[in-house]
Amino acid sequence: MAASNWTTPHPSTFILPGILGLEAANVWISIPFCSVYIPSLLGNGLLLAVIKTEPSLHEPMYLFLSLLVLADLVISTTTLPKTLCIFWFRDQAIHTNACLAQIYLIHSISTMESGLMLAMAFNRYVAICNPLQHSAILTSQAIAKIGLSVVMRGVLLLGPHPFLLQWLPYCRTNVISHTYCEFMALVKLACVDTTVMTAYSLVVAFFTGGLDLLLIVLSYVMILWATFRLPSKEAQRKSLSTCSSHICVMLVFYTPAFLDS
Repeated sequence: MAASNWTTPHPSTFILPGILGLEAANVWISIPFCSVYIPSLLGNGLLLAVIKTEPSLHEPMYLFLSLLVLADLVISTTTLPKTLCIFWFRDQAIHTNACLAQIYLIHSISTMESGLMLAMAFNRYVAICNPLQHSAILTSQAIAKIGLSVVMRGVLLLGPHPFLLQWLPYCRTNVISHTYCEFMALVKLACVDTTVMTAYSLVVAFFTGGLDLLLIVLSYVMILWATFRLPSKEAQRKSLSTCSSHICVMLVFYTPAFLDS
């Protein structure tokens, strides 16, 4: 289906042209995508297997990390196979239901990832600022409740998105200038006032990713405050080293999110 055949405000398919202006280089652009995706599948799968089989890793930080890895696998598998089909086979059409499902999975699981990183920051805060109570506070039941609340937050808050998009009339074009379906990209194609819908999306984004980031920053301020009050330099170094991997994960997650916004 091409954009020139546009006849209905409720299309059965949308068009994903890929990276505009670089269509001739699609095959070359696909190389870094593919070279990242396949090792990511293998590496994350191996990491999950190691965490599952090694009893010493059945700790809060690694359990949260395994949930984060699962979320990353779902998001990458939701977007990259279709992106590679666009680059390799010029398969630019995506069914409307598949597009809406992609939007829901991307946004809901991104929200879950943000919540998991907040949970990891809370785990570091308890481990450093209240180490004697760490095992008593973060029990298996507490971890399960935190994980369930993170998942349910993403499922419920982002649940209205595909339904809101399905009701919109798209009388301008069915071409989404992207390599994957995205909420605001579809909103911009609608030919009705979408102020309320946009406001809802922004509010949800603030009370999930935005609030999570503020709480993570606050937790690390308190961690640094507690760390630099430790009596020895060695104790300070060990405390800070336990947080370095989590900080790297946060930078990898939040930096692209800000650049894409």
